[in-house]
Formats: sequence, C-alpha cells, structure tokens
Amino acid sequence: MQRKSIPILAFGIALALPAFAQQYVFPAKGQSPQQQQSDEAACHGWAVQQTGFDPSKPQPTAKPATTATGTTPGAGVRGAARGAVVGEIVGGDAGAGAAAGAVAARGQSRRQNAAAQQQQQGASQQQQASYARARAACLEGKGYTVK
Repeated sequence: MQRKSIPILAFGIALALPAFAQQYVFPAKGQSPQQQQSDEAACHGWAVQQTGFDPSKPQPTAKPATTATGTTPGAGVRGAARGAVVGEIVGGDAGAGAAAGAVAARGQSRRQNAAAQQQQQGASQQQQASYARARAACLEGKGYTVK
C-alpha cells in the first residue's frame, strides 16, 4: 500500500512556479507524513543555500523598456540620424537614408530584445533544474525516493 502526502511546503513551491517540474517524493523507509514534511522543508533550505535559487520567491525579471512595437525607445530616431548622414553622403538624399536607417534600427532593436529575453528564460530554467537536483539529492540522502 502506498501512502501519499502533500506537504504544505511542496504545494507552495508548486504554486509559486507553474513551469517548475513536479517532483514526487516517496517515503521509502516508512517516514511519517510529519517527518516527510520536516525533511522536505530542511532539503528546500539546503537546496536554496547550495544553488542561490528559491522557487518559493518571485524571481526578478529585468525586462528592457520597449515601445508597443517591441523596440527600445529611441532606436528609430538614432537609426534615422545615422541613415540621414549616410544617405546624404552616399546618394545626396538624407530623407531616404533617414527612413531606411529608422527601419533598420527598429528591426535590430526588436531582435536584440527578443534574444535578451530568451537568454533570461534559459538562465531561469537552469536555476530551476539546479535547485531540483539539489533538493532531490538531499531527500534521497534522507531515505526518500524522488522522481
């Protein structure tokens, strides 16, 4: 017969990070639900100490300031200024150069912002995985089976 218990701490962690992979903890040595809850709390603290990541706390997201189109404010103006200079020198048409420069700068800004966001998401996923491995190692050391 299998005993199932959902400790409050584990439930809170699961709510805090919906993307966090659920770990199932089985008391392989017949630990009581109270002992399991105590062990899970201790392992949570140890995993946070080891990894520097606490899934029960909201993670700061450094989102760059963007306009409605996803560009960094001022990117089009800076691109237009550069394009005007180049357009005047190369073809004698500063207006056409400014328009082309603004479009190019906005596109580059969108690509850079998207890449930065993907990089931040990847780092967060690595931290979550590292925490999960540390927590599992601690619980396994205390006689639990973790999947």
